[in-house]
Amino acid sequence: MIALVTGGAGCGKSYYAERLIRRLGAGRQLLYIATMDAYDDESRARVARHQARRAGFGFTTLECLKGLDALGVPPGSAAILECVPTLLSNEMFSPGGDPASIPRGVSRLAEICGDLVVVTNDVFSDGCTYDPATEDYKRRLADIHRAVARMADRVVEVVYSIPVAVKGDLP
Repeated sequence: MIALVTGGAGCGKSYYAERLIRRLGAGRQLLYIATMDAYDDESRARVARHQARRAGFGFTTLECLKGLDALGVPPGSAAILECVPTLLSNEMFSPGGDPASIPRGVSRLAEICGDLVVVTNDVFSDGCTYDPATEDYKRRLADIHRAVARMADRVVEVVYSIPVAVKGDLP
């Protein structure tokens, strides 16, 4: 089962995704596939908050800054991939990156894992026009969202900490 969880910054999507995968993956190994390179105090604090929230629930963290399609995961595990926009940034702006590998990686993870929850962000609602590099990033992110949503059994938008089913039913 693939679930795509989206929403704006700070809306509760990570918390929802963690609860969902714990429910779906009960009795199996829980993986947290982390894509953020904590390079400054703010990003390190964000990582620490997420780690503290997951503490005690048995998650194994796998760092994946890029190369999702080559990531080794235990068969039959249940995983969260957090988050697609950060992974895309890493793939686009790091040497040797391959943005096209992200949908392939999601598909591969879903085949290996029993359940996969993919977390992403809605960055399309501000109505602003950006420089060409940022517009290219947004276009690629939208393409990835469409590809993952097509694969997904469930798509959930979290709005003000309330999950709203977009595709499939809420568990």
